[in-house]
Amino acid sequence: MTTTDSLSLPQGRGSLPFIDARHPATPLEINYYRPARHGPDDEVVFVQHGMMRNGDDYRDFWIDAADKHNLLIVAPTFGTTHFRGAEGYNNGLVLSREGVVAPQQDWLYAIPARIVAALRAGGTTRRERVKIYGHSAGGQFLHRLLATQAEHPFEAATAGNPGWYTLPTLARPFPEGLGGLGLGEEALARWLAFPMTILAGDQDIAESDPNLPANPEALAQGPHRFARSRYMLDFAMAEAARLGVPCNWQRIVVPGVGHDGAAMSRATAGLWFEGRLPGPDVLRPGAQDTTRW
Repeated sequence: MTTTDSLSLPQGRGSLPFIDARHPATPLEINYYRPARHGPDDEVVFVQHGMMRNGDDYRDFWIDAADKHNLLIVAPTFGTTHFRGAEGYNNGLVLSREGVVAPQQDWLYAIPARIVAALRAGGTTRRERVKIYGHSAGGQFLHRLLATQAEHPFEAATAGNPGWYTLPTLARPFPEGLGGLGLGEEALARWLAFPMTILAGDQDIAESDPNLPANPEALAQGPHRFARSRYMLDFAMAEAARLGVPCNWQRIVVPGVGHDGAAMSRATAGLWFEGRLPGPDVLRPGAQDTTRW
């Protein structure tokens, strides 16, 4: 297969294949939405889907915001045919089944930056920095991306309702921590300094959800996703103090919202482009009708 070094996205709603140079036999799908007035200097938002690998739905969650704020929405979709299980998405293909660490450029966390480069090469955007949001399994993918990659080309990042977290420590092995990956304290300091937002729905408190990670390392972070978000921030603040470096993370609670990818998308759009959380009339389930798409 020929790799996708240049990617031009037309106006409207659609999808195109993307073949990453480091994974030429396992193509991704780029689900996108580009308003008619969007130009190459306008904002770009990457959206990382959840465990259902439904990048088309997550793209659609953002269409109203895209039209309102003139945003290009790019939802890289890691299908289950080629990227299986948590190891093939959430955990980034970092470790083989035998526990061998893959070369860093083969980690899936490096792919979004290469998609940005392809969009620039194709003339879709001239922007050097983009925003990135991930929900649930996508929130796991996103915060591990920030932990293991240079912050460029991302200027803002929001992880919504991850099931559990990779902690900013070298003392615990990946994916519980960053130990064993060849990273050092400078990588921890870089991650802690990045202005990452942990977005937590205060009703994401189910303890018996079959999709809630229940491995011992996850349970040690709390009984449900909402509690685990607090654990993550507290751990990060303590680790930053130990290292004597700043922690620029924040945790924002979304009232009345549970494990709802659409509502958390609307919350993120409100914070980024209107400077506030939307009201309950916008955040309630079903407030955005995507059936027209």
